[in-house]
Amino acid sequence: MQRRLAQGWNTWAVNSVITQVDLPQALAIHAGLWQRGTVNGNDFLASALIGRQGGGVEQVIPGPHAYDGSYTSLRLLWRGDRIRIETAHVGRDLVLLATPLRRNPRLHLAPDIVFSADMLWNRPGWVEKRGESIVARFSTGAAAPPGPRRSVAARTVRIYLTGHDTHDPNAPVSGAYFSAVLDRPVGLSTGRPRSLAEIRQALHLQKQRYRASIARFGKLEPVADAIQSVIGWDTIYDPEGRRVISPVSRIWSVSWGGYVLFDWDTFFAARLAAVGDRDLAYANAVEICREITPAGFIPNYARSGGWKSFDRSEPPVGAITLLALYRQFHDRWLLRETFAPLLRWNRWWAKHRDRDGYLVWGSDGENRPVNLDDATAGTRAGAILESGLDNSPMYDHAAYDPLRHQLEFADVGLMSLYIADCKALAKIADILRRPGVAAKLRARAARYRARLQTMWNPRLGIFLNKDLRTGRFNRRLSPTNFYPMLAAVATPEQAERMVREHLLNPHEFWGRWVIPSIERDDPAFKDQNYWRGRIWGPMNYLVYLGLRHYRLPLMDRARRGLARKSLALFLKDWLARGHVHENYNAITGAGDDVTNSDRFYTWGALLGLISLDEAHSK
Repeated sequence: MQRRLAQGWNTWAVNSVITQVDLPQALAIHAGLWQRGTVNGNDFLASALIGRQGGGVEQVIPGPHAYDGSYTSLRLLWRGDRIRIETAHVGRDLVLLATPLRRNPRLHLAPDIVFSADMLWNRPGWVEKRGESIVARFSTGAAAPPGPRRSVAARTVRIYLTGHDTHDPNAPVSGAYFSAVLDRPVGLSTGRPRSLAEIRQALHLQKQRYRASIARFGKLEPVADAIQSVIGWDTIYDPEGRRVISPVSRIWSVSWGGYVLFDWDTFFAARLAAVGDRDLAYANAVEICREITPAGFIPNYARSGGWKSFDRSEPPVGAITLLALYRQFHDRWLLRETFAPLLRWNRWWAKHRDRDGYLVWGSDGENRPVNLDDATAGTRAGAILESGLDNSPMYDHAAYDPLRHQLEFADVGLMSLYIADCKALAKIADILRRPGVAAKLRARAARYRARLQTMWNPRLGIFLNKDLRTGRFNRRLSPTNFYPMLAAVATPEQAERMVREHLLNPHEFWGRWVIPSIERDDPAFKDQNYWRGRIWGPMNYLVYLGLRHYRLPLMDRARRGLARKSLALFLKDWLARGHVHENYNAITGAGDDVTNSDRFYTWGALLGLISLDEAHSK
């Protein structure tokens, strides 16, 4: 599967979306913009990322990105210039077209575009400028993923510029390069020289194929476009593990040293990729399962250099994701590949996070490897990070046991997700003909189901978290209080009360923009800071999945309303700016009103996936 994925030209290099890399050999072509007429001297943009924030940085407006990189398009705004860069495949060849869209009126000189080529990640090969072409030569088996040995043969790739090469010796790059004044369209091609007309024809053909891939979604075509684009642009090649993965965003991966895989984020990325690319969906699900720690849990994060959160996990959504992938594609091998780590992880929760029969968040502190620049291991902060809801007001006053490294806080959301995990894993065990394991999983689900039912508050009509130090219910409400529907623990009567009295209550969770991560009447709602009031794709998606368990008129109305409102929120910034936000303001619906909301974060697309699932379920 990884061999199939890690092939051909694509935006594989994490550091820039304007770099194309040919796998498996790792030949890279870098595009850079060079402005020589500024008051600051020569400015050179060597890399570009989507959603970078700060004064004077580039702005990338992402366009379509086919999963396999066969067509990509973006607009780049930098120093007053606006440029479109498109790429397409022609067999094994790459074509690229850079088109100036707007000039900086204050500058007399148009920027130069500089194309440089080299081998990435210390892969063997050489690249040099020969006359009017750049020539790269390498061994075809040098960078193959793990597997049977292949015969090694030499391959040569030639790169050609369509336009006038200035041969400027002052271009601020090393190695072989072309430079051209970007006062008109400039093309690039591999394999053989191509005219601008030929390049445009190749781009048109692949763009049409891309459009055909999303046209089947009808009115929801913009959602399919957004999902394919955000997954496409955020998918990278990890040279350490020699694998294709889809981290949450390039900005997060770059800041964490090369890549970072978060636990539940990556399972959700697998679910999103399944909209159009089975192999990529499988790759994300398998690779996050392979990050399991020696202690037996999927870590909160795994990052470049082998660093992981050896002290804590994150919400258990793995089994429900793998079961959904199986039901969509029917490949038993995927379940066999992931069942062992998912089962170990399931057992770990009951062994390490059980407190008086309830499940709680924690952060193991003893005898754990030291995490790089992470001082939260074995602390209250680390235990809250395990929830995935880093600064949720629910935990503001939760007591912490420093001896057992656990919050003394029975969590409705965790218990519900764990019961759903047990049930999904039991169904997987049935498929794999493991009846003994399935029976134990169902027994475990029943035990925690009984405990979760004690957290129902009949007076308020909702399941409440519980302070295990005082024995009192916690009245602060978030979407996680609805997760008993996801686990099918709530009775139909309980589910109807929760939805009627709380979810559809405009003073709590309903409104134009939904669902806030803390109820609107909570004092923390006005903060609109991360999990303190903002709207998050995973919360909407998990509540939506819960509503699907109850085929009642009120539940149907709530489900359809949630799908409609989530879609409106999602498309608002996608259509206007090409952004897929980490989270959104629950008052204004804005995504870029704060600096701690990544502007191109995979799981934001879950808001659109709800409508695709809703349309499919009809």
